[in-house]
Amino acid sequence: MAAHGKLRRERGLQAEYETQVKEMRWQLSEQLRCLELQGELRRELLQELAEFMRRRAEVELEYSRGLEKLAERFSSRGGRLGSSREHQSFRKEPSLLSPLHCWAVLLQHTRQQSRESAALSEVLAGPLAQRLSHIAEDVGRLVKKSRDLEQQLQDELLEVVSELQTAKKTYQAYHMESVNAEAKLREAERQEEKRAGRSVPTTTAGATEAGPLRKSSLKKGGRLVEKRQAKFMEHKLKCTKARNEYLLSLASVNAAVSNYYLHDVLDLMDCCDTGFHLALGQVLRSYTAAESRTQASQVQGLGSLEEAVEALDPPGDKAKVLEVHATVFCPPLRFDYHPHDGDEVAEICVEMELRDEILPRAQNIQSRLDRQTIETEEVNKTLKATLQALLEVVASDDGDVLDSFQTSPSTESLKSTSSDPGSRQAGRRRGQQQETETFYLTKLQEYLSGRSILAKLQAKHEKLQEALQRGDKEEQEVSWTQYTQRKFQKSRHPRPSSQYNQRLFGGDMEKFIQSSGQPVPLVVESCIRFINLNGEDPLVEGCTAHDLDSVAGVLKLYFRSLEPPLFPPDLFGELLASSGTPSWRAWGRTMSQSWKPRCPHRRMTWRGSWRLWPALPTRAAQPRS
Repeated sequence: MAAHGKLRRERGLQAEYETQVKEMRWQLSEQLRCLELQGELRRELLQELAEFMRRRAEVELEYSRGLEKLAERFSSRGGRLGSSREHQSFRKEPSLLSPLHCWAVLLQHTRQQSRESAALSEVLAGPLAQRLSHIAEDVGRLVKKSRDLEQQLQDELLEVVSELQTAKKTYQAYHMESVNAEAKLREAERQEEKRAGRSVPTTTAGATEAGPLRKSSLKKGGRLVEKRQAKFMEHKLKCTKARNEYLLSLASVNAAVSNYYLHDVLDLMDCCDTGFHLALGQVLRSYTAAESRTQASQVQGLGSLEEAVEALDPPGDKAKVLEVHATVFCPPLRFDYHPHDGDEVAEICVEMELRDEILPRAQNIQSRLDRQTIETEEVNKTLKATLQALLEVVASDDGDVLDSFQTSPSTESLKSTSSDPGSRQAGRRRGQQQETETFYLTKLQEYLSGRSILAKLQAKHEKLQEALQRGDKEEQEVSWTQYTQRKFQKSRHPRPSSQYNQRLFGGDMEKFIQSSGQPVPLVVESCIRFINLNGEDPLVEGCTAHDLDSVAGVLKLYFRSLEPPLFPPDLFGELLASSGTPSWRAWGRTMSQSWKPRCPHRRMTWRGSWRLWPALPTRAAQPRS
């Protein structure tokens, strides 16, 4: 029955692990799907905007009627943005994402438009629509590459999780072998005890006849016990190594999972958004500039659209997406340590047999950690510089359109933007942007990979350092205990018995004085003399402030431990009242008169100890603090 119960528990733990891994796989697949949905949403949004620009250019000549129809068409139909349930939820509340909010403000501004010029029609149908198409291509390319990179990171994460399962199975197998070897050892020891019990001779004749046979049997039993003892120690050492590997793998997996969910996913989302908000803002700013220079009546509507453009917030959009898909992007539960069949050890063991193996490993991990930290920091610096350069290239792509509006409001200047030299320059910028983008993705991959390795190395390093510190502390405690025991045994001498029958510390001062015949207890006199000599101890060469404090502490301890106390409780009021006496001598006379009829022996002790302080009379005239 116990074996069946143990089997059911192991199956339950295995089922729990498989469920956890299955849940993680589902989350990872949903993350890929969410990234694809966000990329599709952006591409569809850009296609909607590009189509809007072209149709807007066509209806510009039809004035207010055409503009009103256009606005109603895009407002009433679902469009490409309504192709999925997630898109519908964002579309119902466009303020959730800043690009959708810009789109809603743009439609509202279109309803306010009544007339446009031919120059604005050329701008809308030409550079702005083309720029939106380029942005859509950039978004699709970035999303595809980011998805491939995330798929690679997920495969590495699942591989680490699979290695954790392998380490767990190895640990369980070695632990089972250790348990079986221990059981065999115990059985051999019991058999040896039985043989030893039977070998007791009953008679001298019986011992003479069966002696050699029993001795041979006992020797065989002893060899069997030694053999099984060696086998048990071998399996126990293997079990300890397997458990250490399992714990290290467990820490590494938890660190990798946490790093992926808390850092890598967010960086990949940032990668998907790279340049999108900036480029979209540049297009919309170009549109607002064209509108403002075409008709002054559009100022109010353009102000609203400008506010929406300024509200483009990549971190805010990322936070909103994470909030909507919280179940997909939240980190899973940490992998817990599952001991096998009663194994109570839940930490890395640094035994004497393993210390020579673990210490070089910890040093190797430390060196790798330092090297990896430096490499990751350098890659991160390069990554930030590359991202800044990429954003500058993206921002410079719309400069020609804005410059053409700033030089002249006529349509002739607008036609020059589509000339051959301008097209060649735009082509060069496009090539430069793609090269910078490829280099940025390469560095991002290196940085994410290095940070994942760094997190795993850091987790292993912390575990090993904790284990080594714990082992050093245990060794120091054992060594110090042995040292103090030896020192105590060597230096311990019989202490002479007291010559007085009254306790010095914690006793009655009057009884001690009567018993010893000393007017002032010797401990009080010695301490006061030592303190009065400013730390000059006649018994020990050299004296420090620590020695002086120790002597003062002994004196204070003696007075505090007196029973009854030095000052009787009924003198407490008089003691407080006499604190206002102008001089030390007057205070001494007052206290002497109060003590004299009540406790004469303690009064004599106090007067005797008072005479031992030669420095106090010189301070009698000084004010008391």
